[in-house]
Amino acid sequence: MLPTYRPNRRRRAKKIGFRARMSTTGGRATLARRRRKGRKNLIKK
Repeated sequence: MLPTYRPNRRRRAKKIGFRARMSTTGGRATLARRRRKGRKNLIKK
């Protein structure tokens, strides 16, 4: 049986990277919230 999580940097970036966030209204809201909170990094590595 295969593991549930199979890390892939490119897939991750495409789904939850900065540009992916900026492309949707909800994603932009997420970034705005994180900026307001004062996060040093807006996107998890």
